[in-house]
Amino acid sequence: MQLSDKKATLSFSDGSAPIEFPVYKGTVGPDVIDIRKLYGQTDMFTYDPGFLSTAACESGITYIDGDKGELLYRGYPIDQLAQSCDFLDICYLILNGELPDGNQKQEFDSLVTNHTMVHEQLRIFLQGFRRDAHPMAVLTGLVGALSAFYHDSTDITNPHHRHVSAIRLIAKMPTLVAMAYKHSQGQPFIYPKNDLSYTGNFLRMMFATPCEDYKVNEVVERALDRIFILHADHEQNASTSTVRLCGSSGTNPFAAIAAGVACLWGPAHGGANEACLQMLEELQANGGIEKVGEFMEKVKDKNSGVRLMGFGHRVYKNYDPRAKLMQETCKEVLAALGLENDPLFKLAMELERIALEDPYFVQRKLYPNVDFYSGIVQRAIGIPTSLFTAIFALARTVGWIAQWNEMLSDPDYKIGRPRQLYTGQQSREVPSKR
Repeated sequence: MQLSDKKATLSFSDGSAPIEFPVYKGTVGPDVIDIRKLYGQTDMFTYDPGFLSTAACESGITYIDGDKGELLYRGYPIDQLAQSCDFLDICYLILNGELPDGNQKQEFDSLVTNHTMVHEQLRIFLQGFRRDAHPMAVLTGLVGALSAFYHDSTDITNPHHRHVSAIRLIAKMPTLVAMAYKHSQGQPFIYPKNDLSYTGNFLRMMFATPCEDYKVNEVVERALDRIFILHADHEQNASTSTVRLCGSSGTNPFAAIAAGVACLWGPAHGGANEACLQMLEELQANGGIEKVGEFMEKVKDKNSGVRLMGFGHRVYKNYDPRAKLMQETCKEVLAALGLENDPLFKLAMELERIALEDPYFVQRKLYPNVDFYSGIVQRAIGIPTSLFTAIFALARTVGWIAQWNEMLSDPDYKIGRPRQLYTGQQSREVPSKR
């Protein structure tokens, strides 16, 4: 963070003396006005619901330019990373700041692979959940429970402990997600195998049974690996901010990540791809592609209550770069599995065509986002809709843990404590007789 030559001046209409605040520059992106002394100098707070114009931290991990439709991990464009790297390359990059060389990759991959098993007593813990429990409810509990099994890496002041926790979380999350799925299906858990890739191992734990092993399809493996890459981190979104806020209290990393999982569960965040697929399925059931035009007209009518899921983004005001990559991946998977004529994919393409041509959507910059296609890919692979958000959590774990670690390494870090604009009752006396 570099101090700018310019300053920001806050003036008041009542004749009070103006106040100057320093301005800082980032590497790229908007400058920030440092208002940390605002309250002390003015006895006032800023008011910014949803943090629309507030930078809550300094970070060097991920950068988004919403107007350009650009996403960078540690300075590398997401499209280049998705085409040239696997997910564990991305994990190393996000954690360490640089892509691994040959020796570093071999060592890191081996380290993660050899930590994929979980404590056997977690199987007993899992049995306490109903079989019809939502996978995100199960996953939130399982991740939080890790702190009860791995006491030796919860000293957050120790950088080595933080590193061990990061590896454990990245390595064990696929196992936990697969366990949650198997529990819902009433099937035996499948242990990880160290001779498979990170993503191949996850697919096998999901779909193998004791009766028949699962042969990993390379196209499917690459597609799911790309989903992991595209979701690995995404700046200061709701769940990442939750992990930082929770972690700022000094809690252990497993509790902080469990908080992130819980936040991700919301339909406006990690549940968006699930909501998108449900929209497509309902549209298919109510007339299919012939009703797309009518559906889009209802979307434009504010009084209809019909929402278009999978389009638009809080940050991106251009085509989500992840969506372009996901569209390519979607085509590859459907072709490899013989599902080119998948009705939901055809619906999706028609929705996209209309949205990119209709002035209503163009003017509002409602472009497809990554959720629009990732749900179709996961459905084709055989992943149930209820598990989509858990897959998202699996991928985002590396981003969460890197952001948490970055916060703890920041000398300016303090426990998070947002302020408020109080609009309740003023001080009053309790009646003596009631």
